[in-house]
Amino acid sequence: FQNPDDQNLFVEKRLVKKSQTVLIFGSGVDISQFAPAPECSGVPVILLASRMLWDKGIAELIEAGRILKQREIPFKIVLSGIPDLSNPASISEAQLLSWKQEGIVEWDGFQADMPSALAKAHIACLPSYREGLPLALIEAAACARPIIATDVPGCREIVRDGWNGFLVPVKNPTALADALQNLVINPDLRKEMGRRGRELVLERFSKEIVIKGTFAVYKSLLGDLWPS
Repeated sequence: FQNPDDQNLFVEKRLVKKSQTVLIFGSGVDISQFAPAPECSGVPVILLASRMLWDKGIAELIEAGRILKQREIPFKIVLSGIPDLSNPASISEAQLLSWKQEGIVEWDGFQADMPSALAKAHIACLPSYREGLPLALIEAAACARPIIATDVPGCREIVRDGWNGFLVPVKNPTALADALQNLVINPDLRKEMGRRGRELVLERFSKEIVIKGTFAVYKSLLGDLWPS
């Protein structure tokens, strides 16, 4: 399992025994590729990188953006990703273009170079309804960017509320706007939270750590068949 919430759920439902489970936190991130970069000058950029799905909390981010605009807070929201047409929760291209025309967000579509996208961002945000363990947030933390997410399974593993970012309630645009505003107007807080996030990735989420944990599972199952 990638997070203890899912692990406990399966154990409580008696689908598996606790002794049959292993926790490996995420897929791992290349800490040399995803590395800290100085903030760009200009208006703070809030980046949401994911498939364009309703259950990633994108509508709530749009509404939070409207709230910040009403408060006259300077910011820019960038959506990076494309719709997933095979998913019933997919957001249509027409809807994304409508939000773009409204002036609330920029939609960049698919981005092959996420380290560069994160270097241009000041804050990473994912107000998802539930996750396994979102790689986008791990990559952002590795790049020393503060992260804002919802207080749900998966997100809790990479966001420590008030330490390297903020956790907000699900489907609560006002709370999301408040957390975003806190980071938008506080560059020193962004820097400190970003530094802590990088430390957390080095401690728990690097590719080397995840690969070592995965190999340990195979070795425990194969025993003497595991190559020395």
